[in-house]
Amino acid sequence: MSVSAPDPLPTLIAATRNDGLGGRLLAMANAKTLADTFGYRFGFTWNRKVVADKAFHVVDIADRIFSPDFIERHWLGERVKASKFGILDEAALGGRSLGEVAQEKKLRGWICDDFRILGHFRGDRARLVGQSETLRSFDFSAAVKGAIDAANQSRFLQPMAALHLRSGDIVHGKHRATLIFAGKVIPSTLAPAVISRLSSMGMATLLIGQHRPTLDYLKAETGAVLTSDFGADAFEDETLRAFFEMALMARCWQIYSGSSIYAEIASLMGDVPLMRAAALFDAPRAAEIILDELKHRQADYHPREAAFGYQAAFLATEDKIAPGQAREVLNKAYALDPENDAYALKIASACFRERDYASGEAVLKAVMIRQFRDRPKIPLTIMRLLGDTVFGRYPFAGDFEVFLAAAEAGYPYAAACSAWILQQARADQGRALAMADRAVKADPSDKILRKVKRRILQGRKPSSGLVAKARWRIAWLRGLGAA
Repeated sequence: MSVSAPDPLPTLIAATRNDGLGGRLLAMANAKTLADTFGYRFGFTWNRKVVADKAFHVVDIADRIFSPDFIERHWLGERVKASKFGILDEAALGGRSLGEVAQEKKLRGWICDDFRILGHFRGDRARLVGQSETLRSFDFSAAVKGAIDAANQSRFLQPMAALHLRSGDIVHGKHRATLIFAGKVIPSTLAPAVISRLSSMGMATLLIGQHRPTLDYLKAETGAVLTSDFGADAFEDETLRAFFEMALMARCWQIYSGSSIYAEIASLMGDVPLMRAAALFDAPRAAEIILDELKHRQADYHPREAAFGYQAAFLATEDKIAPGQAREVLNKAYALDPENDAYALKIASACFRERDYASGEAVLKAVMIRQFRDRPKIPLTIMRLLGDTVFGRYPFAGDFEVFLAAAEAGYPYAAACSAWILQQARADQGRALAMADRAVKADPSDKILRKVKRRILQGRKPSSGLVAKARWRIAWLRGLGAA
């Protein structure tokens, strides 16, 4: 990709992510790297109102993170008008300069939210300003600077590697049911083996995570140190604690993590190598270690930490082990975390893969009856897991065909779920209606199956448009009469 000298217009490179702290900072570092390299303006969006829920994503208001001068120079508001910007990617540029294309399309600038965008510019003649240098140039608030300075004053008595376990919403919260975020986490049940391996390499381990009882347990069992040992508990404010911990990680020789952007920011802060656990143990070996740890010490871990260990072992070997082995692992996870219906869905799928349709149907039916009793509205939670996208993909797409096969074999609850898959993921309304009809004919007295059919008759809910939404509601009324 070629980027020529900047145009005379004030082309803007804007970071506009609204997810977690690490994600926002990385997008900003990327955007400012490009702006500084090629002479464009840099700007960012950030909330200046307090976020109510900060249980797992530390996203404080801009004024508490950045200096007044930095906000004055670079803050674009809480959001920008997307129609005034292009999305910065290789396809959009076509080898031309940022300013040239923006001027031609009458754009204010480019939204730069792709974490890997700098890879498109690596081969350019111009040398990119370093990400680490850019991030360190951010003018943070006095309080954030104080937290970073406190971490920089801490003394490590021996070479240290940071191990970022993460946890939060992926292990204990709502995202544990999507499964696709699991790669962000190093399972706590793998941590003892990682710590032992790092020790054999001559390094002590600094543990960073979000579940304090687990961290305390691992410290007691392995001798690893915690950020609290260096004063992290003095920071009651979660944002300041986050910067303190990232700055501590930045002083380590190496950082080991899952695909955590938080750890990536720490790596950039200190120009420290960022490693994956796979550098120590490949996926099959990691799964073997986790299952052995749980075999001997499951009771020592919080139930959801143990369940996540089983989940991680399953995901690492899903395409390699027999369905019967998968069911064994998943049943252990489900027993520890019975509210996570992703396990039920995967157990049913494993049954269907063995053509044990009756057992898979029994799992689905039990879950769907329970969910309907708690909230008699379609789609049920387990149907949403199948039909909803997360970051543009269907997390359970690999299970679609076996659900359809079970439906074709005459199992009504599998047919109800398959009707939802066909409508939401395949946009095949004709087959979806036929599948919903198949489910009702199999058991005409079943209230859940009848309600699924009415919902399928209504069609996909439009995401926008007053007229489209009105028609969709009318379709619901017609469905009541047709069902």
